[in-house]
Amino acid sequence: MRPSELLHPRPEGLYCPPGDFYVDAMRPVARALITHAHSDHARPGHGAVMASRETLAIMGLRLGEGFCETRQEATNGEWLNIGGVEVAFFPAGHVLGSCQIALRWKGLTIVVSGDYKREPDATAAPFEVVPCDVFVTEATFGLPVFRHPDPHREVGKLLVSLQENPHRAHLVGAYSLGKAQRLIRHLREAGYERPVYLHGALEKVTGYYEEVGIALGPLARAAGLPRGSLAGEILICPPSSLSDIWSRRFAEPLTVAASGWMRVRARARQRGAELPLVISDHADWDSLRQTILETGASEIWVTHGQEDALVHWCLGQGLAAQPLHLVGFGEEAAEDAA
Repeated sequence: MRPSELLHPRPEGLYCPPGDFYVDAMRPVARALITHAHSDHARPGHGAVMASRETLAIMGLRLGEGFCETRQEATNGEWLNIGGVEVAFFPAGHVLGSCQIALRWKGLTIVVSGDYKREPDATAAPFEVVPCDVFVTEATFGLPVFRHPDPHREVGKLLVSLQENPHRAHLVGAYSLGKAQRLIRHLREAGYERPVYLHGALEKVTGYYEEVGIALGPLARAAGLPRGSLAGEILICPPSSLSDIWSRRFAEPLTVAASGWMRVRARARQRGAELPLVISDHADWDSLRQTILETGASEIWVTHGQEDALVHWCLGQGLAAQPLHLVGFGEEAAEDAA
């Protein structure tokens, strides 16, 4: 049996014909299984949606409770039958609630990873390797140049800057789902006890993290503060806000960007980051290769990112590999406004 009989790309997204459902559909469909709540994977307008409890809750917060007609909560590791196809969700380690989705049919297992990372993260369930025949992997950082440093070391740079620049407000651009909360937790692990100030766009999702028991320490709202305030303090905001007029209201703002893309100097300049921090919620080159080998898959499908480089490496390992050229996935640029 060809794997494409179980799953193949269509304009709407990855489609499973025997189960008649899509994974991370880009357009409204009758039934969608969602890996996580970033807007390049989770869109409104579907009929039925299946996802983890956390993903469904975050989609409700960000898209409104009417984001779909019906919803079904998936329990990690529990196999369900959809139209004769067995389906199960497993942690992906990307952000809170993120999952890989495994499809099993007629002796064939395909795992769609969504976005994932292998680094320890107290704000997301750790990635689980799921043995499979076909592994659908992201390749956001699928080039050898992308080897992510220890995030605690990167956070240390921010704390040093606070000591050296006590007269300046440190504005940290970080995606509102996942990156912001992880950064706060890293600050706490480093011993930072002062309040962390939040842009309004981060408040709802960050509040949900606390509701489910993820301790983030003292937080404060940035809204309504007088001009020239927050000297020597940390304020986390969407990346796009770093270049807004809004950012100029604080005390001599020092712009900080937290992203895996900060490995590329041109990207750091583009973001206008005075202090770039290489902190990523995606697997780097080494983690991508490690994961592919650990799944035991003989065929690899590569989505959004540096597809060609990872496909070339897979072929060199004797694995069948192909890029899927899915449109609509990639860096969570839309998260800036969420």
